[in-house]
This record gives sequence, structure tokens and C-alpha cells, in this order.
Amino acid sequence: MDRHPAVEQHSVVTSLVLHLLPGLLIGLCYWALLQPVRRWGYPSIMALMIALALVLVPVEAGYLLYQGYRKHGRLSLRGVVAYRTPIPIWQYLIWVPVVFVAAGIVFTVMKPVDAFFQRTLFGWLPALESGLEGGYSRGVLIATYAMVAIFGALLGPVVEEFYFRGYLLPRMNYAGKWAPVLHSFLFALYHVFTPWLIVTRTLALLPLVLVVQRRNLTIGIIVHVLLNMLDVVAGVSYIIAMVMS
Repeated sequence: MDRHPAVEQHSVVTSLVLHLLPGLLIGLCYWALLQPVRRWGYPSIMALMIALALVLVPVEAGYLLYQGYRKHGRLSLRGVVAYRTPIPIWQYLIWVPVVFVAAGIVFTVMKPVDAFFQRTLFGWLPALESGLEGGYSRGVLIATYAMVAIFGALLGPVVEEFYFRGYLLPRMNYAGKWAPVLHSFLFALYHVFTPWLIVTRTLALLPLVLVVQRRNLTIGIIVHVLLNMLDVVAGVSYIIAMVMS
């Protein structure tokens, strides 16, 4: 368990706003960038990566640093981000693979459900194009997946783990034993640009939330980065295949 002093708690309204407002801002930025990015010849995932760079990283990291400044008069995360107690390396070697595999199984098994929700409930929303459907040049894909690597697989997940699991989750005592479930659902809902994944994300992230809550935030960071890095691996593999063909 975390050995840091008890943190101040959020009200229900504050918790909901802090969970969902960043996602809404990211979504608005993403939707506003869709047409310009497509005119530039890039897939829609590039619009999302730009939104992460312009909104997710500065808003969520900036808010945490602001809270640290209020506490200490300087930029600091001490007393702001919880679940930072060191753990033995062997625990990482156990829990990272366990949570990664559990989340991967959920994402894989739920793909038909995601497709059903996207088709029947959210068909009016623009699909998130990976660029791997074909029709994009190698240069465009290299630039796109460089952005995915930096903001989608590294900076984005790290900032989200600090903000959601390290800051918001420990301040949800109002939810009692249901805090991990509610937090997982709110984190899924925060991804307003892919609402068809709400059920899948809630289920897939629950093991990560439970492990982080009981052990160490670094586990969540590693797993989150690894999960998002799968998109980078797919993109790089596709680009290499283009070169060799």
C-alpha cells in the first residue's frame, strides 16, 4: 500500500469534472483538426496526436504542477501524486506481464462488441483512421507514427497515469470500494473520441487500476506505455513492409 500521508479528497462534482473535462477538450481539438489534417494528406490519427500534444500533455501535467506549486511554492509533485512507494523489482516482473496480458485479452475478446457499438450507436462519429488501411505515402506514415510514438505511446500515457491513477484515483474515497470501477469507467468515458470502446476500456483498465492502487504507480505507467506501443509496432511493421515490397 502507499505510505504517503492521506491526501485531500475531492467532491463528486470535482472528481467528475477533473476526469471528464480534459477528455472533452482533447475531443474538441481532435474534431477541429480532422479536416485540416486530412487536407494535408494525413490519417485522422495524426489529428489525435496533435490534440494530445496541444491539450493532453500541457493541461494534465500543468494542472498537477499547479497543484504542487500551490502546496510548496514551487513546481513539484510531492504530496500531489500518490502510489509512489518503491517496490522490489521482482514485483514488476510479475505484475507488469499479468496486467498487460489481462488487458490484452479483454481488448482482443471485446473487438466484436466494439465493432457492434461503433456500427450501431456511433456510426455518426468519424472513425479513427490508423493510416494502415492503405493509400498513404511512406513519408506520411513515418511522420504519423513518430507522433504516435512520442505522444500516443510515451508522453500521453505517462501524463495520464500521473493525472488519473496518481492524482484522481486516491481522491475518490466518496466511491468507497467501488472507486476502482468508477474510475475505470470515467477514464473510458474521458476518451470521447472513441466512445464505442467505453465498455472495453472499463474492463481492460480495471486490473491496472486495482494493481496500481495496491502497489505502485510505475506498474501502471509501464503497462500503459506497452499497450499503446502496440500501435507503434503495427505502424513500423507496415512501413518496413512498404519499403521491402
